Amino acid sequence: MSRLVIVSNRVGIPDGTARAGGLEVAIRPALKKSGGVWFGWSGKVTDDTPEPAKTVVKEDVAYVTVDLQKDDYEEFYNGFANRVLWPILHYRLDLAEFNRRDLSGYFRVNEFFADNLASVLRPDDVIWVHDYHLMPLARALRERGHKNKIGFFIHIPFPPPEFLTALPNHERLIPALGHYDLVGFQTETDANNFSRYLSTEINLRRLGNDSFEYDGRVVRAGVFPVGVETEAFAKLARRAMDTPFVRDVVESLSGRAMIIGVDRLDYSKGIPDRMNAFERFLTNFPDWHNAVTYLQITPRSRSDIQEYADIARQVGETVGRINGNFGEASWTPLRYINKAHSRTALAGLYRAARVGLVTPLRDGMNLVAKEYVAAQDPDDPGVLVLSRFAGAARECTAALLVNPYDHEGVAIAIDRALSMSLRERRQRHAVNYKALLQNDLSQWAERFLETLDQPPVTVRQSIRAAICR
Repeated sequence: MSRLVIVSNRVGIPDGTARAGGLEVAIRPALKKSGGVWFGWSGKVTDDTPEPAKTVVKEDVAYVTVDLQKDDYEEFYNGFANRVLWPILHYRLDLAEFNRRDLSGYFRVNEFFADNLASVLRPDDVIWVHDYHLMPLARALRERGHKNKIGFFIHIPFPPPEFLTALPNHERLIPALGHYDLVGFQTETDANNFSRYLSTEINLRRLGNDSFEYDGRVVRAGVFPVGVETEAFAKLARRAMDTPFVRDVVESLSGRAMIIGVDRLDYSKGIPDRMNAFERFLTNFPDWHNAVTYLQITPRSRSDIQEYADIARQVGETVGRINGNFGEASWTPLRYINKAHSRTALAGLYRAARVGLVTPLRDGMNLVAKEYVAAQDPDDPGVLVLSRFAGAARECTAALLVNPYDHEGVAIAIDRALSMSLRERRQRHAVNYKALLQNDLSQWAERFLETLDQPPVTVRQSIRAAICR
């Protein structure tokens, strides 16, 4: 049986603490099932030459990490990955800040990863690379002679060619994905955008609906929407309702309905627009004054990047304005928390909330939406208000789908969610929960790896088949 090697920017070494979600939750089941290796950055930055890769073995998984030099970190991570790729892949050309030094650092770190990963690899390993930080890694490995099966999955959106071509040196970066055997996306739209780029920008020969000839090889595109551990999370949410923390939060509401939002502080999440929509809701529907509380949990990240400092200030000012204009001595309409919470705590809060407000301006999937649905009591469920620009909207079709830029429309959706009959709430929850079960997290990893394991049709076979048709 081939060994699975996961490669990502950061490595989540188990330390006994609960985590809220993200990549670690998504891929750990695949590693637990068969053992293997998880390789990536340790999270440490050094002024000196990095030490050799370090290995920690836990539960049949070898966690192999490398440190980064300060210049590499600034150029690769803070620079090109977060100042260029992140905004462009989220359709925000206006926020991209390109310089060639950062691009060089991005490729240099990918070469550094390839050098260190080479000492770990076996000829029959199956390699699964994750996310936008490591788009050129397969090319670096191929140049070192590795012929392993290599898959890539991008967890964030993949925009149309019209956006990608605004990326300086796009013709050097995006085609590097052709060195993977399988490139996975969250939605059909993302996969189609990738296929359009390959067809229109670098004129690759299409071998099928999802396959292309690249440098004598076949690269395939596939759709693998990330899920959550649906039934396990539902069970966690039921238990969490009895924890002191969740009980205290519920008691502090004094019988008021709760709206909940949980997001990392990032401009892609649409938090200022969401709060402006909540303000419009309070203005247009005064009967809900003192009857509802909006809890927004937003751990801060990337605080040393100016755009994130700006949004932190903007959100803080908006919270102050809303509470100042609408709050009373006995009621704070909007509770804004920057502290991270455990999965157990969040599961309980989701279950206690009448409305889940998930309105990113653009998101690859958004697992908060799915966790909110999974956490609900099916006999008395809350209602998900979801941005149509989140990948989760393709599956959670029974949510109240909204345009996050339309504050008036989101305000109306909040009122509708709070006023919705029990019968309709149950019907909508049942539809969404069924969709979650169909794309459960365990099946996600299995589907990707099974597809990667399938032998690709050779270029010659594909051309012959096309001629015969």
